[in-house]
Amino acid sequence: MNKPYNNKAWFFILPVFLTVAFSAIIPLMTVVNYSVQDIISPEQKVFVGLDWFREVMRDGELHAALLRQLIFSFCVLLVQIPLGIGLALAMPHKGWKSSATLVILAMPLLIPWNVVGTIWQIFGRADIGLGGYVLNLLGIDYNYASNPLDAWLTVLLMDVWHWTPLVALLAFAGLRSIPDAYYQAAQIDGASRWAVFRYIQLPKMRGVLVIAVLLRFMDSFMIYTEPFVLTGGGPGNSTTFLSQYLTQKAVGQFDLGPAAAFSLIYFLIILLLSFVLYNWMQSAGNHANASGGQHD
Repeated sequence: MNKPYNNKAWFFILPVFLTVAFSAIIPLMTVVNYSVQDIISPEQKVFVGLDWFREVMRDGELHAALLRQLIFSFCVLLVQIPLGIGLALAMPHKGWKSSATLVILAMPLLIPWNVVGTIWQIFGRADIGLGGYVLNLLGIDYNYASNPLDAWLTVLLMDVWHWTPLVALLAFAGLRSIPDAYYQAAQIDGASRWAVFRYIQLPKMRGVLVIAVLLRFMDSFMIYTEPFVLTGGGPGNSTTFLSQYLTQKAVGQFDLGPAAAFSLIYFLIILLLSFVLYNWMQSAGNHANASGGQHD
């Protein structure tokens, strides 16, 4: 028997298509249109083809901002992923202590981005902030407003404080999904804590860790508000990341053509790196599972 096909079912997802079209596709096509034109005035535009892309790719400041962005995102993943896993392993798994820990841990995630920048702006000052005052009291010459290294490390520490709880919550969810039978079998076999983590917990957390890595990479690669509020991109250009550089192009200098071309390149870089990162984690997870099977 042939199953009847009801075309009216498409009407249920039509609102989703319309929402996506107005919120993503149409603005993206507008940016593509601007990237191939020289916007002289709202009424006067000149088609320039790929000239803006060539200009952007030869921009030395863009290359420097891209390098800073890659180093920052790499450091974010290098610190936040192991730290989040460690917090999830240390958290109580049952009872009211577990609920209280989850609530306290999630508190930084509830703070708006601009408020996070303001908090750390005050916290890091030596005259009115606790953090800067204590560091100077210990003999450490710390000043994020004038020292590029101090500014960069402060932005990194601020991001770690703000977003490590997200990694910890995802890792905790992955740990809670592991059946108790796995731990019981490991206890009977006399497995060490490292063996339990290596062959039970880590493989079972792979799915949520992939999500955590991709979310943290994409968000750190698009960071804007926190360093803008904290340092304004300075001192110099030490904390001027790609998103701030794009804003300076589009809003500060009103170079809509180069800014549109740069935003498309920015978008493609994020897609490419996320794709590479996802496939690398999948292959690493499959290799780990194969090694675990041979070990067993």
